[in-house]
Amino acid sequence: MTEKIYYQDAFIREFDAAVISCTANPKGYYETVLDRTAFYPEGGGQNGDTGWLVPEGNESERIEVFDTHEKEGLIRHYTKQPVPEGVSVHGVLDFDRRFALMQNHSGEHIVSGLVNSRFGYNNVGFHMGADAVTIDFDGELTMEDLRRIEEAANEIVWKDLETGIHVYDEHECENLSYRSKKELHGEVRLVTFPEADLCACCGTHVKRTGQIGLIRIISAERFRGGVRVQMLCGRDAYRYDTAMVEQNHLVSVALSAKPALTGEAVTRLKETAAADAFRVMETEKKLFEMKAGALSGCGNVLLIEEELSPDSLRRLTDAVMKTCGGIACVFSLTQDGARYAIGQENGDLRELNKKLNLELEGRGGGKPFFVQGSCRSGKEQIIRWAQENGFEPEPDQK
Repeated sequence: MTEKIYYQDAFIREFDAAVISCTANPKGYYETVLDRTAFYPEGGGQNGDTGWLVPEGNESERIEVFDTHEKEGLIRHYTKQPVPEGVSVHGVLDFDRRFALMQNHSGEHIVSGLVNSRFGYNNVGFHMGADAVTIDFDGELTMEDLRRIEEAANEIVWKDLETGIHVYDEHECENLSYRSKKELHGEVRLVTFPEADLCACCGTHVKRTGQIGLIRIISAERFRGGVRVQMLCGRDAYRYDTAMVEQNHLVSVALSAKPALTGEAVTRLKETAAADAFRVMETEKKLFEMKAGALSGCGNVLLIEEELSPDSLRRLTDAVMKTCGGIACVFSLTQDGARYAIGQENGDLRELNKKLNLELEGRGGGKPFFVQGSCRSGKEQIIRWAQENGFEPEPDQK
């Protein structure tokens, strides 16, 4: 069994130990086992620690520990190079990373405890990701609910209350009301955050709630009958808030709006853009109707346009196919080829579409009477293909 120094003091940054074993893993790294360690192994939703091992007598060599796991009571430090068995090493944690993990883990306990006590919902999933902490609750919460939870959680942070960690046997726990995802036997390690939570946990935590610094709930979405919440704490929450302030400043400057009123400014901009888009669509509709009228009874028609949107391309083709009395074939040129739409009332365009895709490096399809897609050919190739298949472009398009 490895002596777990991190349970004695989660704030130990360096320690000395002896190497018990170092074995090669088939995946290309080494698993180094020490007689004692301050590296926390992945577990309980908390990621394993990283850092360095410095062999005694060779202080210039720093062997990186890129992850830590526990197997069969032994804590295995994953390294990319071997560490000689029997030697003494000086372990150094990446403590900035560890402290951020503790801030997030402790903040998650406070939020989960408050949700449980106020709403009766259980934390049924917990993960510390690279971008945020994710918690799954088995009941629905609105953002308004979560803002109240966030405010209460930060009040507990600002009170700077002492974290309690105690180990009980299962009989001592019988009369204690604590959170746990499963039934526990033997020794039970309980972590207490006053006024917020009592929970079985094997992870590392801050000594006082004030060390969490800040708790920020980022988002929430419905998930499997409950809600999935994303949050950040401490340094990670500060960096997130700083990034949001900077982004809001850019929006504020771009829209000439006060920082506290950017939401209203964006809403007005969206309304204006929607109105402009409607006017453009109405203008296009009239132009398409005029063009369709001019092509009435012309039979098979080829049109080559510049940079139509997919929706505009479809609407122009639809308008022309209803008047031309033949096949309406419309291409919209792009930087790397063209988009196309072909329509014929009550027609069957499947063979023509196959031929187009084959000869113009295209891909696409649709209903028998209307197909659309894209091709990699340019204007000259398109005109040549069209003429070979019974279409004649308008004189100004040649």
